[in-house]
Amino acid sequence: MQLEDGSRVAVVGGGPAGSFTSYFLLDLAERVGTSISVDIYEPRDYTVPGPVGCNMCGGIISESLVQMLATEGINLPSTVIQRSIDSYVLHSDVGTVNIDTPLHEMRIGAVHRGAGPKGSKGAKWGSFDGHLLELAHGKGANILRGKVEELTWDNGKPRVQAKGLPAQTYDLLVGAVGINSTALKLFEGLGFQYKAPEATRTFIAEFYLGAEAIKKYFGSSMHVFLMDMPRVEFAAIIPKGEYVTLCLLGHEIDKELVDSFLNNPVVKSCFPPEMTTLAPACQCGPKIAVKAICQPFGDRVVLIGDCGVTRLYKDGIGASYRTAKAVAVTAIFDGISNKDFQRHYWTACQVINKDNQFGLVVFFIVSIIRKLRFVRRAVLRMTGKEQVMEGKKRAMSMVLWDTFTGSAPYRNIFWRASQFDFLSRLITEVTRALVVPGSKGLN
Repeated sequence: MQLEDGSRVAVVGGGPAGSFTSYFLLDLAERVGTSISVDIYEPRDYTVPGPVGCNMCGGIISESLVQMLATEGINLPSTVIQRSIDSYVLHSDVGTVNIDTPLHEMRIGAVHRGAGPKGSKGAKWGSFDGHLLELAHGKGANILRGKVEELTWDNGKPRVQAKGLPAQTYDLLVGAVGINSTALKLFEGLGFQYKAPEATRTFIAEFYLGAEAIKKYFGSSMHVFLMDMPRVEFAAIIPKGEYVTLCLLGHEIDKELVDSFLNNPVVKSCFPPEMTTLAPACQCGPKIAVKAICQPFGDRVVLIGDCGVTRLYKDGIGASYRTAKAVAVTAIFDGISNKDFQRHYWTACQVINKDNQFGLVVFFIVSIIRKLRFVRRAVLRMTGKEQVMEGKKRAMSMVLWDTFTGSAPYRNIFWRASQFDFLSRLITEVTRALVVPGSKGLN
């Protein structure tokens, strides 16, 4: 089971995972002198605003991903990066602290996954997903707009039937459909022991403010909320072009919880005072994976991205990049059998899975901080004091930055937060918060 001259590959899903896989497959095949063809099945039109052209994501591109893409020669144009995030503001019921990028870099990008929220007028920005899809197309991938309706086997090879298109047989089938697509069930029926990952529902909404209001009230900062709210693991407001994106991650986010969050005085104080009612221009409740699956591959078939193995809560696009490259390297240099993917692709997946275990610990600690008012006060005090220090000495600031933006592995974050100097400073602030009567100030 090898890809050779004339081999055909089907990639179902043209989001980041599918586009990255297609790009690297064609790039590596060209380098070794092998001629293959790649068909990407993607019914979405990323030039259309609203749900039709959106992949339902908060739209933060981490510093680490920007750097990795640059090494591949993939540079994101200014029309795709809506705003460079150079700081974040940590909001809590015990105070607020502004935190500059610890190492003074401006590499966190806010993007729209589609052409913008519902009701957007004029092509003022480009789609991140659309840009990656065009890169894959530029490498030679064919983009087929039919929705895949059936996946079967044809003499041991995968066969794809899409709406309005003739059925075609391929040497390799790549699933990059995410976990919000009905096409995921088609892969479960292929008989290679695949089972979709466990998931939970989240909430994403876009609020129109206009460029001037965003500059005045949000600036170029990501606004993160550290409050005692059940079922919420992470809450942030991300400024973009003329919109801000609200992203709530946690456990089964529902309307009641969303309303409670939006009506919280700490949250409402971030918006212009005339916005007494926060009505989103566009919203969705996508599912995100919270637990990995056992075997996202078989002979001649492999799944990547959210429907395979992804990073817990943060930097799913970065995980798509890493696993897509692992799939391409395996397919071009090793083979496309179950054993090939087990030996090579699964190794990359296991790195993410193991790191997610540290992520569970990190977010468990964050949940404790959220629940204990005096600990929240201590964290804000410690962070506030660090802002006059040199970048590398801002231990809490760097831990929070990497936790909230996904710019570093969870393992790295955990060990930095376990250092003696970090813990001793935190314990000092916690003790002070217990002894000194609480106030909303940080001085």
